[in-house]
Amino acid sequence: MFTNHLKPMLDPRILAAAATVLLAACTVGPNFENPDPNVPGAFRGDSNASSESIADLPWWKIYREPKLQSLIREALSNNQDLRIAVSRVEQARQIANQTRSLALPSVGYSGNAITGRNQAGTAFGKSGDSGSAFVNAVWEVDLWGRIRRLNEAELARYLATDEARRGVIVSLVGEIAQAYFELLELDLEKEVSIRSRDSFQKSYDLFQTRLEGGIASKLETSRAEAASAQAAAAIPEIERLISQKENQLSILTGRAPGPIQPRGTLSDGSDLDRVIPAGLPSAMVRRRPDIRQSEQLLRAANAEIGVAIAEYYPRIGLTAVAGRVSPDLSDLTDGKGNAWSVGANLTGPIFQGGRLRAGEARARAAFDEARIRHEKAVIVALGEVSNALVARQKFAAARVEQERAVAALNEAVSVSSERYAAGRASYFEILDSQLELFPTELNLARTRANQYLAVVGLYRALGGGWSPGAISSAKEGL
Repeated sequence: MFTNHLKPMLDPRILAAAATVLLAACTVGPNFENPDPNVPGAFRGDSNASSESIADLPWWKIYREPKLQSLIREALSNNQDLRIAVSRVEQARQIANQTRSLALPSVGYSGNAITGRNQAGTAFGKSGDSGSAFVNAVWEVDLWGRIRRLNEAELARYLATDEARRGVIVSLVGEIAQAYFELLELDLEKEVSIRSRDSFQKSYDLFQTRLEGGIASKLETSRAEAASAQAAAAIPEIERLISQKENQLSILTGRAPGPIQPRGTLSDGSDLDRVIPAGLPSAMVRRRPDIRQSEQLLRAANAEIGVAIAEYYPRIGLTAVAGRVSPDLSDLTDGKGNAWSVGANLTGPIFQGGRLRAGEARARAAFDEARIRHEKAVIVALGEVSNALVARQKFAAARVEQERAVAALNEAVSVSSERYAAGRASYFEILDSQLELFPTELNLARTRANQYLAVVGLYRALGGGWSPGAISSAKEGL
């Protein structure tokens, strides 16, 4: 049996020597230190800074509208971009597995069988055959940590890819919510346009009746007819935008373009007046997927420096071969041709023309780039959160004033209509009030939508509820 001939390889002295070498092994290159970004104690625009954050809540507790929840769930199951991201995670996981295998012995086999006839020499005309069968093992002793650094780098890239997947989810949930609220805002715009068209039509009918009675001029009816036509002309354009928004939502959910029915309505925005905590910048840095991704890429770049430095040092390899060889194929099974060998090899650089030094310099430059990208990701995230906080505050203030304007113009339309019917006002008062009311109502609808979009943007900028304790470990399967 082959095992009998491998006993010298299992000698306790050999094993002890190997253990000593492994224990003495070191890992060259700098060890990674978690970056400590210089972030402020509170976000700009957050007057109620606290440790609580809206982003710690799952999306279904933020977006409670049933149709919106249904769209998000459908998108998380079918969206093609998310499925691509999942596929990339699997690719990165298998690359990490491939790299990890470098730390283990590589075992293979080989064999051959030859038969032939020698027509020269003393064995002229004699037929013969021969054969061999071997099992071989090769292992690189990772004395300087080159393979460990490679594993560290690939694991970090895998984790970065998984963070990218989470980032796709955060973006997808935000895109669905944004498109849905924009769709509801367009529904409200259409409702306002229809109501305005009907209001202008009533004025036209009133002026037409007075014209037929000889107490009004053609100018009044022409102005009212033009105002009604302008309001009606806005409706087809809004319907076009509604179709586009429905198609956008359909594509995001992974299906062919089609209507989004049934759907809710856009509220007056008063439910957004409550305090919505943003949390602390330090928590956002730990939660937001793109920042976590850039940190993993920074870790990978740091490990690559160790890989480059390890190239300066010799590589030590161990090999073992066991098998049988025989000049006669029939002897391969009778135990007469046993063979084995154990060996070690050492290879290292002497002169490489500056290649190794350039490799290390490139790795260090790549680390600097990754560090700067991480710093930029943090700064950009702080800006996005601040923009969302300020937008939410300003849109809330604008909504209050626009509601006042709409209420005042509605009263003006009512009063002017009564004055016109009593003969105390001209047609211009009615049309002027109506013409001011129409765009003001449209602006109010857009401001209400912008309030919701500011909350969507804040939730997304903070990381969308993703936190280390709420997600499964990316290391599963490794």
